[in-house]
Amino acid sequence: MAQNSPIEWTDVTWNPVAGCLVITPGCTNCYAMRMAARLEAMGVAKYEGLTRKSGKRYVWTGKIRLDEASLEAPLKWHKPRKVFVNSMSDLFHPDVPADFVARVWSVMERTPQHTYQILTKRPDRMREVLTELDLPALGHVWLGTSVEDAAVLSRLDDLRATPAIIRFVSFEPLIGSVAEANLDGIHWAIVGGESGPRARPMNEEWVEEIRRKCLTAGTAFFFKQWGGKNKKAAGRTYRGKIWDELPLTTGG
Repeated sequence: MAQNSPIEWTDVTWNPVAGCLVITPGCTNCYAMRMAARLEAMGVAKYEGLTRKSGKRYVWTGKIRLDEASLEAPLKWHKPRKVFVNSMSDLFHPDVPADFVARVWSVMERTPQHTYQILTKRPDRMREVLTELDLPALGHVWLGTSVEDAAVLSRLDDLRATPAIIRFVSFEPLIGSVAEANLDGIHWAIVGGESGPRARPMNEEWVEEIRRKCLTAGTAFFFKQWGGKNKKAAGRTYRGKIWDELPLTTGG
C-alpha cells in the first residue's frame, strides 16, 4: 500500500487516490502519467483507464479512482517516516469528494508519528475544502503547491490563505523565471529541473532567484535536481554543495 520513494525529499508514497488531468504546462511531461501507463500494462487494476495514448506519449484521461484498500495503510506503519500523499494524483482534484478528503485527514490525524507532505496544483480547492470542513491544521501535515513558472504564481496566495502550520512550494519542473514570487509565509521551497525524455531545460539564473528569495523570507531551500534526460548524470549539486534544508517544525 506504500512504496519506498526515490524522491529526495520524502521516504514513501501513499496513494489513496489515482489519476489526474493536465491543467498547465507544468503537467505536460508528468512522470506519473508514464508510471500509470506502465502499471496498467503490468495489470495493476487501480490504474486501468487512467491514461490514454496521445502521439508517442501517454496522458491522463481525467478519470479518478479512489482506493479504499490503501486508505488506512499508514495506521499499520509504526516507524516514523515522511509520506508523500498522492504522488500519482492530486488529493484536491475536483472529482475527489470532500468527504474522502476528510477520511484521508482522519488517518493522518491518527498517525502523528509520520510527516505527511501534500502537494497540489489546485490550492484554491484545497483552501475551500479544508475551510469548509473545518479540518484542523496539523504540524505533521505539510501543505504545498506546485509552481512551474510566473503564470501560476497566484497559487502561492491560495496556499497562504489555507489553514496550515507548515506550507511549502515545489518549483518543479521549473520551466521559467519566478522572480516575482512572494515567499512570505512559505516555510520550504523545493527547486528542481524537469527530467525524462522530453525534459525542458532549467536556467541557473532561475534557481538563484529562488535561493535569494528564500534567504530574504527565511524559507528553507531544497535543491532537488538539475533534471534533463539523464538526471543522475546532471546531479543535484548547486553552487558546489547539496542543499537539503527542511522547514522548522512545531509539532502537531
